[in-house]
Amino acid sequence: MDGKKRISGLKLALKTSVVSGMTLLSRILGLVRDIVFARYFGAGLLMDAFLVAQRIPNMLRRFFAEGAFSAGFVPVMARYKEQHTQDETREYLDAMAGTFAVILFVVTLIGVVGAPLLVLVVAPGFVSDGGDFDLAALMLRFTFPYLFFVSLTAFAGGILNTHGRFSVPAFTPVILNVVLIAAAVWVAPLLDQPIMALAYAVFVAGLAQLLFQLPFLARIHALPRPKWRPRHDGVRRAFKLMLPAIFGSSVAQINVLLSGIIASLLPVGSISYLYYSDRLMEFPLGLFGIALATVTLPYLSRLWANENRREFAETLEWSMRIAVLIAVPAAVGLIILAGPLIITLFHGGEFDARSVDMTVLALQAYAVGLVGFSFVKVLAPAFFAREDTRTPVRIGIIALLANLALGSSSAWYLSSSGFAGPHAALAAATSFAAVLNAVLLYLGLRKADVIRHAPGWGGLLVRVTVANAAMIAVLLQLHRAAAWWMAAGIADRIVWLAFSVAAGAGAYFVMLVVLGLRPAQFRMRHD
Repeated sequence: MDGKKRISGLKLALKTSVVSGMTLLSRILGLVRDIVFARYFGAGLLMDAFLVAQRIPNMLRRFFAEGAFSAGFVPVMARYKEQHTQDETREYLDAMAGTFAVILFVVTLIGVVGAPLLVLVVAPGFVSDGGDFDLAALMLRFTFPYLFFVSLTAFAGGILNTHGRFSVPAFTPVILNVVLIAAAVWVAPLLDQPIMALAYAVFVAGLAQLLFQLPFLARIHALPRPKWRPRHDGVRRAFKLMLPAIFGSSVAQINVLLSGIIASLLPVGSISYLYYSDRLMEFPLGLFGIALATVTLPYLSRLWANENRREFAETLEWSMRIAVLIAVPAAVGLIILAGPLIITLFHGGEFDARSVDMTVLALQAYAVGLVGFSFVKVLAPAFFAREDTRTPVRIGIIALLANLALGSSSAWYLSSSGFAGPHAALAAATSFAAVLNAVLLYLGLRKADVIRHAPGWGGLLVRVTVANAAMIAVLLQLHRAAAWWMAAGIADRIVWLAFSVAAGAGAYFVMLVVLGLRPAQFRMRHD
């Protein structure tokens, strides 16, 4: 590979930091959005209905716009850029854009027409209350077109990513959060049914996200001219890769779907508790795990297309080291600070003390699996870049079955025994499935001789363990009882929480330095 295309750890770190920075802004606004949701709508029937209406297009978005699309489009796009002419690459983009858009339109139309049936499938517990069922179905008719807009947005983002323009796609979710916040604060009070403002906002935000990216595509002369050409070789290749990936993504989303179905049968608010806790768990996952996956997939695809196996393995190992360094303390921090976080961010208004307790249970259960979630995001691109989408599917099926068996049985047992928070079992089962998924992905890459560990892993794990112990000691020293957090004003909560997070993080990184960890140890061997 020539010098211009050589990948360095510094380059990847800088691009990852750019994506993380944009993602941080989006996640902060996402937290503000969820705070607004909690204060204005709480964790009751209305919020459950909206989350059901939002979950369905979000679930399908994962099919089309994230894992499956990345697995199919990005590797083929990288191959075209490396091995074909500019005109051939343009022809592929036009054919892919037109074919993908037509398929999405048909799926969206079916979803809008069949909204009541979809709600019946994903939330059967709503049937007992016709009002909630009807409301969820009505909202779904407005939220479902989000699938069309956000999938095309992901398509545009995939093009930008393959051109090394990571910041625009990473910034785009900010628009969704801004629109939802504005709708909850200013539009909802004007409506007879305030929760409907959120459904309208999802539709508007989806369209705005797509329109936002188009000028940036035009700037790099990559704005597609959509053409219906399903028989184009590149399109056929992309969809051939996408189909198993869609099934693989569906495995993950079936986990979410099954959890939602079970949660709809549990006490009122269970869906909301899982939502708020999942959003907090997704904060560090989005900042680091998803940012790493977003940046490395185009590079890994290019390396594989150029048959540069050594740098491929080095890039993958670099990602794993970063994941260990960040995901482990993030998980520990979420477990210890779950109560203070939820009280500070959500408590007040319609979000009462019981909602706090129930959400804490779910967050701690989710946090246990954060390392597993992060490694899935890091390891899966190694399969996609090699145009192997079948192996993650097989592994995903195993994780699905484990989640189904553990989640349903434990939730039923806790519910029948009178435990106040049986929904936590669903979060715990999801975490277990994520860890199992990550382990099996890792073993698969080891078997394929893709992962080749350089010396130093033992030392890294020891340092991370000791540094986490130091962080735990500091956080426990700063611990205050839940009663203090409940009674404290919002300013005192924010100050003490920020101080605790800063002190814990400081203790962690200072201990790493004391133990001899240096940035140079994260350079790739070819740097």
